[in-house]
Amino acid sequence: MDDSRRHRTIIFCKPYRVLCSFTDREGRSTLADYIDLPDVYPAGRLDYDSEGLLLLTSDGKLAHLVTHPRFKLTKQYLVQVEHIPTGAALDELRRGVLVKGRRTRPADVELLSEEPDIFPRHPPIRYRKSVPTAWLKIGLREGRKRQVRHMTAAVGHPTLRLIRIAIGPVSLGNLQPGQWRDLTPTELRQLWAALRLPPGRKRPRK
Repeated sequence: MDDSRRHRTIIFCKPYRVLCSFTDREGRSTLADYIDLPDVYPAGRLDYDSEGLLLLTSDGKLAHLVTHPRFKLTKQYLVQVEHIPTGAALDELRRGVLVKGRRTRPADVELLSEEPDIFPRHPPIRYRKSVPTAWLKIGLREGRKRQVRHMTAAVGHPTLRLIRIAIGPVSLGNLQPGQWRDLTPTELRQLWAALRLPPGRKRPRK
């Protein structure tokens, strides 16, 4: 039997203020409030105050490859920031900025001309009439802790809302907060294809 068929991999739309774990000593909301499946665990994480796409799988090999920095799967985010970034600020984000003494890798950054058609957050961000906001689409090929928030703050535009919409070829689509579904066979094939190493390269050790 194909090894991938013995495992289960799902895509989950993580709501705001939900932990990427199944337990919490402090009583905060966790994945267990939404997902009742045996032996699936997050392949990567999203911050407590971030939203959107999270992959969970029972396949330890797949989880390891998805999170390993060697494969550089592009992770795409919709990011609402304070004020309207200038062209210079956008270029700085694209080139890389210093975060805790290390420069981030080059990123794909687009200033959206209008608010994206995305589900509302509960509770909504605090609206301030004197502070305009803008939406960015950011693609990263690395996954440092709270990286997007640190990057936008470094160029003077604090992040107000952060939603992950894609990991490699897998997109959030129309899933709403708290909903999940199995990856389709096509999505799984595309994900494995994106993780394929070039000839002559060895797979990373666990």
